[in-house]
Amino acid sequence: MDNLPKDPVMLLSFMNMKLRDMYSDKEKMMDDLGLSEDDWNQVETKLAAIDYHYNVDKNQFV
Repeated sequence: MDNLPKDPVMLLSFMNMKLRDMYSDKEKMMDDLGLSEDDWNQVETKLAAIDYHYNVDKNQFV
C-alpha cells in the first residue's frame, strides 16, 4: 500500500490507468502489485470518499 498515491484523486487516476492499460481484472492487479484484500478495501474506502466505486463490468472506478 505504501507504493500507491496518498491523494485520493491521484489514487483514482493511478488505479484506473493500471486497470485500463495493464490488467484485465482487479485480482491480477492486486497480485502483481502485492496488494492484500485489506489494501484493496483501503483503496475502495479512499475512493468512495470522493464518490468513486469499483465497477467489475467496466474494470474501473466510476
